[in-house]
Amino acid sequence: MKGNKIKLLAFYAFCLGLWPMGSEAANPEVFKPRVPSDQIEEARTWKNPFPSTADNIEKGKTLFHGKAFCVTCHGIDGKGLGEIPGLVGKLPRNFTDKAWQATRMDGELLWILKNGSPGTVMAPFIPLVLSEDEAWHVILYVRSFGK
Repeated sequence: MKGNKIKLLAFYAFCLGLWPMGSEAANPEVFKPRVPSDQIEEARTWKNPFPSTADNIEKGKTLFHGKAFCVTCHGIDGKGLGEIPGLVGKLPRNFTDKAWQATRMDGELLWILKNGSPGTVMAPFIPLVLSEDEAWHVILYVRSFGK
């Protein structure tokens, strides 16, 4: 029931012109780096050791929808409209936003999975929930939303 309320509110916001259409680019917060300035250059050098193959993306999908429970907040379609009990404030990132996809490097996403995302409810997942290898697979799946 709560998920339906969130979706209904999002629909009303869209109808009133308060919800971003297409790209979230109108919101500068989307492009604000989540990695601290003294660590961002290093994080941007981290490269995914796994190729973007169908098998590796499928592994990431299985983790996203299962063990890592990313789907709870980011939704089945990656648009960030998942059910979040008690959420106040920003909705989770919309992974289908092509401008956001082009801005974020894989290493930044890994840093966020290790450390959480300051200023949001995104918590760290490595090593409590995912191994680093599993996180790289999830990133491959997240990248598939932008294609």
